[in-house]
Amino acid sequence: MSVDGYIDDASPQRLRLSNTADFDRVDSVRASCDAILVGAGTVRTDDPRLLVRSPERRARRVARGVPAEPAKVTLTSSGDLDPDAQFFTTGQAPKLVYAASPAVRELTGRLKGRAEVVDAGDPLILAVALADLRQRGIRRLMVEGGGSVHTEFLTLGLADELQLVVAPFFVGDPYAPRFVQPGVFPQSPKRQMRLAETTRIGDVVLLRYLIGTGRG
Repeated sequence: MSVDGYIDDASPQRLRLSNTADFDRVDSVRASCDAILVGAGTVRTDDPRLLVRSPERRARRVARGVPAEPAKVTLTSSGDLDPDAQFFTTGQAPKLVYAASPAVRELTGRLKGRAEVVDAGDPLILAVALADLRQRGIRRLMVEGGGSVHTEFLTLGLADELQLVVAPFFVGDPYAPRFVQPGVFPQSPKRQMRLAETTRIGDVVLLRYLIGTGRG
């Protein structure tokens, strides 16, 4: 995010908030996870591939007896997802879509052969999606955004670790998306964040927090 808490600006072009070295760090984190989750808004706006790019890291995953790519996961209440988005068309890993009940039937037909659609309640209940992921063997889940997804995980006390990279500039645009949206965040000592690491990565800084009893 920027120094003032934004993850993009309001222009049509995506704002570059990080650098090559940090993108490689993110690739390493992806390779260590069982699945990567983003919201449907991120799928529509950023069209991410969510792949592990390093051949060496992919090979090490296969050597451990797991797929070369983490599973891809998204959440949608409306069902507004394009089957030709890179989320669905790139990589060999399973693609899972947790949808609100009214959107499930139509979305299942539209994404047939490209993703599995799972009913997560009406309205969509994040805990239902997480319980289903656990039943599928997902133990380490990387949540890449966007702001509404970050907010839901943090306000519900469902995050164990926060890796926050701060870019050395301001955005200052009230119409731009922020790292988190307004919400009631847990204030109990059990959910207090503890700073576990600070690392300078070129001109950005990584702040790694453990939340509550999270071990990272």
